[in-house]
Amino acid sequence: MPTSSELVASGDASLSVAPTPAPKDAAATAIRQLDEAAQPVGLGSEERVEKQSELAAQLVEGRLGMVSALYASMQLKNAAVASHCLRVALSCSRWGATLGMPDRLRTQLEAAALLHDIGKIGVPDAVLQKPGRLTDDELRSIDSSRRASRNVLAAAGAPEAVLDGVESAGAWFNGGHRDIKLEGEAIPFVSRMISIVDAYDSMTTDQVYRPARSRERALAELFEGAGTQFDPDLVKSFCEMHGGDQAELDADVASRWLPSIIGDGPSPWSVTPLAASPAPASPRSVFDTKLIDNLHDAVVFVDRTRIITHWNVGAERLTGVGASAAMGKVFTPTLLDMADDAGALLEDGKCPLAETLSSGMQHLGRYTVMGRNGKRASIELHAVPVDDGGGAELGASILMRDITSEQSLEDRCQQLHAAVTKDPMTQVANRAEFDRMLAAFVDAHEATGLPCSLIMADIDRFKSINDTFGHQAGDEAIMTFARLLKSLCRSGDLVARYGGEEFAVLCADCNNATAAKRAEQIRKKLSETAHSYLGGRHITASFGVTELQTGDTPETMLRRADRGLLQAKDQGRNQVVQLGDGMADTTGKKTSWLGRLFGGGANSSRVIETKLVTKVPVELAVEKLKGFVADREAKILKAGLNHLRLQIDDQVTARDGTVRPIAFLTDLRLAEEHVDRTNTQGFARGKYVQTAITVSIKAKRERDRRGGRAIERGRLLLGNLMSYLMAHEADDPAEYQPPETEAPAEESPVGAGA
Repeated sequence: MPTSSELVASGDASLSVAPTPAPKDAAATAIRQLDEAAQPVGLGSEERVEKQSELAAQLVEGRLGMVSALYASMQLKNAAVASHCLRVALSCSRWGATLGMPDRLRTQLEAAALLHDIGKIGVPDAVLQKPGRLTDDELRSIDSSRRASRNVLAAAGAPEAVLDGVESAGAWFNGGHRDIKLEGEAIPFVSRMISIVDAYDSMTTDQVYRPARSRERALAELFEGAGTQFDPDLVKSFCEMHGGDQAELDADVASRWLPSIIGDGPSPWSVTPLAASPAPASPRSVFDTKLIDNLHDAVVFVDRTRIITHWNVGAERLTGVGASAAMGKVFTPTLLDMADDAGALLEDGKCPLAETLSSGMQHLGRYTVMGRNGKRASIELHAVPVDDGGGAELGASILMRDITSEQSLEDRCQQLHAAVTKDPMTQVANRAEFDRMLAAFVDAHEATGLPCSLIMADIDRFKSINDTFGHQAGDEAIMTFARLLKSLCRSGDLVARYGGEEFAVLCADCNNATAAKRAEQIRKKLSETAHSYLGGRHITASFGVTELQTGDTPETMLRRADRGLLQAKDQGRNQVVQLGDGMADTTGKKTSWLGRLFGGGANSSRVIETKLVTKVPVELAVEKLKGFVADREAKILKAGLNHLRLQIDDQVTARDGTVRPIAFLTDLRLAEEHVDRTNTQGFARGKYVQTAITVSIKAKRERDRRGGRAIERGRLLLGNLMSYLMAHEADDPAEYQPPETEAPAEESPVGAGA
């Protein structure tokens, strides 16, 4: 494979060196705003849409000058397409930094990536948002948008290199595209890069016709298309970029795209930010107002200065204060004679609402207030900060519920239970409760077949916080992180303090990609929050995310998530790494013939013999196999060039309910294959690389081989292996060839490769 410098040289060997990365202390602010602008606009208030549009316009204007006018056109036509183009441009810019791309070529790449879909302003929304398969006429409409993109940019005076890059961005590397007949090196270099990033962003973003895929699955799909749809050398380069230090790449991109924010001087262009179109009037606001005003609970809205802007009938009923008297006043504890659980009146300086507005985190607590007729009422107060979606604070919503009648024996029992199951400092679940709930989560989700994910999180450089600011500041950092985790999790999830500054989050009915998005949301929120006990500084955390896989035990799931966390630390901290790909389907047509193969009898020496196929090169399959070995704590009995023998310890539940250990011997033989393949429509025909793995699994002891429970655990072990390798069983059992007969595994020496 060509080196990074050779790849760039093939694109433009005569260009100058790229700019110097931005200072680290300025990059944090820049990356935050850059990431916010790259998110899809979605639904929200007029202020949120206007804020996102303004920041996106500033980004594009600051880096590419008059190109921002064309980008503004895309925003007006279809905000989702515009957001996709901006993410592709930013990712291409990061990739260009990895390759050491010359400045002029990298600028051409950024402009072409940002505007590669500008021609879609002429495609009907019904086509762009269609959830099903497109008709031939609709496909022709999409194809014509590429030529329209060239025409629009040509009229705007774009250079020829950008025009060629945009028009050929959809070309297939093997020339198999239905409309663009360029192939191989004849496709412009920037077009080949944009094609890969465009596909990756589409796969990892929620679409109208499917949810987002995990990053690991998306990278595997790119490998599958290497040599046909994509340049194989560039696919490998793109995947290598994702294993590098993302913080340095973000700083470099920030220095190019946000010069005015970082302080490199004013933007060379003066562009008026795109104004958002006013949202049409909706009857929903009338219904919302009617509902809020007639809720039994008290609902109060305040602005960012705590001025009361709404006071519903429920608030009048609870407090005895009329709306006309409350509106326009500052919400303070003395306004309601608010006291804590011990009966001590709260000072205005310790207002829970002020804490919510300053920290940006939700607050839930129990208090007493002076109610109607001068009687005190116990309330549960829930304060929720409200922003415009772009980070600008608008105020807060307050819900106060009368719980006077709930102060009972049940509350005291719950308090006793909390003392046993919760961490006393953070008030989240403790380690013992997490271990119990992890086992329950795995059992429940395996029984129902629903996805279940685990997030492991650890505060970065925590020792330096203790050493610099003292242990009290360290305790505050831990409690702040715990509150953030609780505020951003759903009902039914479990947040636990795993130990020290490390936390775990169990996400019920949640797949890998969704859990990774939630972890990223938590990571961003933490990194953007200044802390007074640290002198206004920020803290960051690293995250490992995984999903329950077939055959997982609580221990293997936990080890895989912890491995992702360690990988995030090794790659530069302050990032999210996800591993695993969910539960594989081991039922269906395979069961019938596999049952005949390993259904066996008392004399059968094998539990499972089959062939797996994974659509990635053998070196990538080996990397995934390393994760399986580490998480299952497998013992390597023998390792050769293409052969691996493992001992995997497991346990089975006997018919009498007792649990006893069992060991499986697993033989794996890997071979890389090149197969002819095409899709259902006859496109993408060509040679594809895949790895075939011949698998043999049997119980180590003779008496275990005769048990039906051993066969059941062996099948689960096979399913677990398939999940790690993202593999499927060979379509035809005739493809399977049993491994060569060797000496008994108990006598096999550990190979030199072990």
